Amino acid sequence: MSIDYSEKIPNNVDLAGDRKLQRALESWQPNFLSWWRTMGPAVPTQDVYLRTAVDVGKEGWAQFGHVAMEEYRWGVFLAERGDDRRIAFGEQKGQPVWQQVPGEYRADLQRLIVIQGDTEPASVEQQRRLGETAPSLYDLRNLFQVNVEEGRHLWAMVYLLHAYFGRNGREEAEALLQRNSGDLDSPRILGAFNEETPDWLSFYMFTYFTDRDGKYQLGTLKESAFDPLSRTCEFMLKEEAHHMFVGTTGIDRVVTRTCELMREHDTADIAPHGGIPLDVIQKYINFHYSVSLDLFGSERSTNAANYFTAGLKGRWQEERRKDDHTLTEDAFTIDTVKDGQLTTDEVSALLALNLDLRNEYVKDCQSGLKRWNRILGKHGYDESLYLPHVGFNRQVGLFSEHRVTPRGELVAEDAWKAKEDGWLPSEADKTHIRSLMRPVYEPGKIAGWIAPPTNGINGKPFEYEYVHLA
Repeated sequence: MSIDYSEKIPNNVDLAGDRKLQRALESWQPNFLSWWRTMGPAVPTQDVYLRTAVDVGKEGWAQFGHVAMEEYRWGVFLAERGDDRRIAFGEQKGQPVWQQVPGEYRADLQRLIVIQGDTEPASVEQQRRLGETAPSLYDLRNLFQVNVEEGRHLWAMVYLLHAYFGRNGREEAEALLQRNSGDLDSPRILGAFNEETPDWLSFYMFTYFTDRDGKYQLGTLKESAFDPLSRTCEFMLKEEAHHMFVGTTGIDRVVTRTCELMREHDTADIAPHGGIPLDVIQKYINFHYSVSLDLFGSERSTNAANYFTAGLKGRWQEERRKDDHTLTEDAFTIDTVKDGQLTTDEVSALLALNLDLRNEYVKDCQSGLKRWNRILGKHGYDESLYLPHVGFNRQVGLFSEHRVTPRGELVAEDAWKAKEDGWLPSEADKTHIRSLMRPVYEPGKIAGWIAPPTNGINGKPFEYEYVHLA
């Protein structure tokens, strides 16, 4: 299933065979390009060394080359269709998957697609001005790669809305370009996507923690009985992996440079020496992790149970699970607060599906902490970075009405306020981070607060001219 780049909208879904749909998407395309020019990357460039998808097969699915950003070929790509794919969970387990939207699930499926679609342009908007302070051309290129792929993920959801949801779908597709991250009158749907991404440490944390949430949400939609949605998300997951790589290795490099500066100056207080102290890195972890946990929704959710039972949204790696895939008789233990104490409760497994997914995410997040702590150990430091308690700094779910410390202690509001600046980035921390954000656009050079990468992109050296600025 190679991708046809001769079309106005590159695709592998035979758009030319559905003239009405093709015209509808071509009429949406100028609005998307206008949004990109207005809300996309602010740094003017001649061209950027980007990867572009060319095939949906397992081998050689992308090619690399310098591309003018405004000429990047966004399009509609679905993974290969499986032979005789069957619904893997819920009440209709074992039946053939759907190629069209069942009428009774139309509203719910549309809502799921709209929410996923809304996150894609939001992150581009949040990162719009980051290029103005890029620590190297390598990092600037990675930012732009993330941006263009988030733009393509928007196209993926817009295609589904246009192809399967009629006038309502077309109206929702228009609205995806009308909302803007942080806009007081028309904000993005999910809270994390209205937060600022004002600096590169925030960007690495976002691509590590928040894009990882995206991985797990796409993973549940990949299990969907609605086959076009499943195949769309499977392809998106290929691209999402690079976004998390940017975050993982970005924080690797920040921690490495912090260690080097601590060793060089024999102090943990490296802020005066142009570095990011370990305690500030921990505060940024605390913030971005807790905000990303909110994206999983409430630990006890009737909506999640209904989506699963109907076959709309499965669990992470559903078909590898060793149970009956209906969960009608199963129970799940959840953390909660009762009588002023942290405790546990048992609920139906169907009601705890958001928590089940969140637990998979938490285990995955731990892998990064192990990496970063190995870097600290390699440089001879005993300190360790950690994930805060899941109840810390929560705005959504069972802990949202309570104050929990990073170490998992329930405290009163005044005690929380007294120590908040020790747990979350303070204004002084943010001011210091902003002071370090100075652009380095010379090939092979890098800002002093971050280490260079161990490898370049696609076999190219770090010194390669990944971006030609205008």
